[in-house]
Amino acid sequence: MTKKEVLSGNQAIARGFYEAGGQVATAYPGSPTVEIIDSMRKYDEIYSEFSTNEKVALEVGIGATFGGVRSLVAMKHVGVNICMDPLMTFVQSPIESGFLLITGDDPGMASSQNEQDNRILGKFANMAIFDPSDSQESKDYVKIALDLSEKYNCPMMMRITSRLCHSRSLVELEDRKQHDGNPFKADPTKYCMLPPHTFAHQYSMKERIENISEWSNDSSINKFKNHDGDTLIITSGMAYNNFKEVASNISVLKLGMIYPLPIKKIKEISKNFDRIIVIEEMMPFIENELKINGISCEGKKYFSFTGELMVEDIEDGLIKAGVLTKRTIPEVVEDDTTVRGPLFCAGCPHRPVFDILKKAKVTVVGDIGCYTMGLLYPFEVINMNISMGASVGMIKGLRFALDKLNDDRPLVGVIGDGTFFHSGLPGFANLRYQLKGNEKITMIVLDNGTTAMTGGQPTASSYQRDNIGQDISIDDILKDMGYKDIERIDQFNYKEAKQKINDAINREGVSIIITSRPCALKFKIKEPNFYVDPKVCIGCRTCIKTNCPPLRMKKYKGIDKKKSSIDPKQCVGCSICAQVCPVGAIKRRNINK
Repeated sequence: MTKKEVLSGNQAIARGFYEAGGQVATAYPGSPTVEIIDSMRKYDEIYSEFSTNEKVALEVGIGATFGGVRSLVAMKHVGVNICMDPLMTFVQSPIESGFLLITGDDPGMASSQNEQDNRILGKFANMAIFDPSDSQESKDYVKIALDLSEKYNCPMMMRITSRLCHSRSLVELEDRKQHDGNPFKADPTKYCMLPPHTFAHQYSMKERIENISEWSNDSSINKFKNHDGDTLIITSGMAYNNFKEVASNISVLKLGMIYPLPIKKIKEISKNFDRIIVIEEMMPFIENELKINGISCEGKKYFSFTGELMVEDIEDGLIKAGVLTKRTIPEVVEDDTTVRGPLFCAGCPHRPVFDILKKAKVTVVGDIGCYTMGLLYPFEVINMNISMGASVGMIKGLRFALDKLNDDRPLVGVIGDGTFFHSGLPGFANLRYQLKGNEKITMIVLDNGTTAMTGGQPTASSYQRDNIGQDISIDDILKDMGYKDIERIDQFNYKEAKQKINDAINREGVSIIITSRPCALKFKIKEPNFYVDPKVCIGCRTCIKTNCPPLRMKKYKGIDKKKSSIDPKQCVGCSICAQVCPVGAIKRRNINK
């Protein structure tokens, strides 16, 4: 009897790689694709790792593929930007063992700083691109992609989206098929991409895309359902499922591979229709590909170029196009639930740092991680924030710009330990270049022992806390780079931490503060919780402004004015609220009573 299991898209991809005989899987943790590598850990036959960054993850995968085993590399959409340099050369190399790059796109930017459409990067890199619509297809397409990778001797890409990664559906499980590749044999024409070797491969890349298009024309991966009517819908991925909810009686071609397109098949099918409407999220990628090949179609004039296309969006677009006559999907009813913004976790070690920086009224350059929330209410401390590792370079450029304008305000940059190793090291190396020595720059390295924002994956320095990551010392690296003004602090000792941070801010030169408390979610704080004495509390809200989840204002019996309170079920006993209270109204419970 066939075994079936409900899996998320991420879990299904891991399962597909296992069934396909995959042996090496790498990634850098970034939502929405983190769970792929997490799910690989259950398969002993697969070596998996969270690499230092996406470029390194890709390079490990390239080496494994050249070495003769099937490889998979996963990352979120912006991670592909980090690995584009080796990727654009790797795609020229003919390979014999399958390689699949997974890119997790994020329509609507649920957990990302931009909304780039990596189908465009896939085409730019001359890679065939798969676009599954559910967990079963996610598993199946991994296996198909690896087979095609070996058939056409080229890397493949699979584009998935946040909703597909995390949604669950029934998947049919199969046994693993052992795949033994060819051991590495030195061949500069394959593995050394320099002229003159690269010239010939420009033509081979063009030829393989044409061959894959021919394969796609006859493949069942692209599914056509014919109904009465003069309109053909062409779609793919999650948009297909939402379209089915809206209109089940309109002819539809669901694409499993969205580059290269099965142009001959589409031209043959389209002869029977007066109109072709493309439904796709984000950029008009399929629409433009059809138009390039002389196929008249419409799409983005009816559907948004940004965000997810939900069922109501698709129905509205088809009404606008005249394909449907009236709306049947109920309007979304707004409820009166109080909106709450993102919060640092109870006991988060970043909270006291941003409370100190806010009170210091200093200009702060941010970076990517949990601490990015320092730009939100109530801290609103971070003044610029672009991408991972950018804080170190930006603070140097900002310093030089301000100096030329005779503005000597001190600058502070923040960067996490995971980001420090991901892409902060080159910035720190460059920061020392051509400095005069009197710059007012303070960098705070928020060392919480984990890649916290994506679920607590290990970093290159987290071994000392969990015996899982590596044991590289951030302090030693910075000392070896030549930095002298380095101090590690305990930010839960609020008064001392505040003094040391403020002293560093006011010193000339480059000062570095390294915080030492671990992630509260990954490494639980086990301390007695706190409570508020309402008779002492003056209702100043100083504790509330630290933005800790257990804290809220409430009415006490017999007291007219609202006073602070602490939910004992949420409080982890970090003590920051008690330390900032100006009147000593917040006290630790005595668990012995």
